[in-house]
Amino acid sequence: MEKIDLHAHCVPASYREYCLENDFAGRGHPDGMPAIPDWDALSHIELMKKLNIRKSVLSMSSPGTHLTPGNDEEARSLTRQVNEDMSKVCSEHSGHFLFFASLPLPDVEGSLAEIDYALDHLGAVGFQILTNAHGIYPGDPRFAPGAFVFFHPTSCHIQSPETGSVIRVTPNPGVPSPLMEFMFDTTRAIASLITSGTVTRCPGITFFMCHCGATLPPIISRIAMFSQFMGGETVSDADIKKLLQTRFYIDLAGAPFPDQIHGMLRGVDTSRLVYGSDYPYTPAPATVSLAKRLEDSLEESFGSETAQRVLFKNAEDFMLKFRLAN
Repeated sequence: MEKIDLHAHCVPASYREYCLENDFAGRGHPDGMPAIPDWDALSHIELMKKLNIRKSVLSMSSPGTHLTPGNDEEARSLTRQVNEDMSKVCSEHSGHFLFFASLPLPDVEGSLAEIDYALDHLGAVGFQILTNAHGIYPGDPRFAPGAFVFFHPTSCHIQSPETGSVIRVTPNPGVPSPLMEFMFDTTRAIASLITSGTVTRCPGITFFMCHCGATLPPIISRIAMFSQFMGGETVSDADIKKLLQTRFYIDLAGAPFPDQIHGMLRGVDTSRLVYGSDYPYTPAPATVSLAKRLEDSLEESFGSETAQRVLFKNAEDFMLKFRLAN
């Protein structure tokens, strides 16, 4: 079936080289993974042809472009470089790629400047933000997200309120963060957005969450129950589900079948689900295998019409709504 991929990554050579040359805190092994993957546009396009992907929207993955806590100058420079690199890729292969620009959060001033530059000069169609920026979660009032925000998971970080120092949390040393911690941090980000009132206060923003809502579905009721004690907005189960259904899109990158998908569909219907490959952080052979598994599972569970809607039509409608299609 034809697909549009809203969760695909670019690894510009300049970014990869910078991380390897400045290999502090294991930047050559992001989030405990073995390596930063190689990437080039032509190989990506070949994979797209194999999987019948009409368009891929590129973005950066964890650890993003603000690599050193407190070093906003480095972050601004690196962010500008990768955004220009992604813009160039999209210009050279306009029939295949669009991109979500990176932002140097938690540097708000630098991020606001980058939003203007990316929209006005680079042709970005939205912005990619990590689930936490050196321990600051997206519901924090210091943040000012753009009109369309793609939240990608990263390792959990904690920022000391007294000193501002940041540490990466590794509950299971030796276990790469994408295995479990990415899922938990995605859930923290969604809870932060909802209980802080950010989603309600910013009606013009559409939020895009990865990996079938991560671990959110089974604890929606718990988040609602405790929201009254969290210093933000008190929400009910019904409030959360309404926000998910009207303000969020959820991609199905990873392995949402057979378990995750049914929990997520208690909060949203299939009109909010879209395809995501997570390539190249998911290697090409696994991307092919997972795409077939997803397509078969969607068709078996919901029928071919709904499967095609999830894999292609929902994203097409989304892109037309935001005038991203070309």
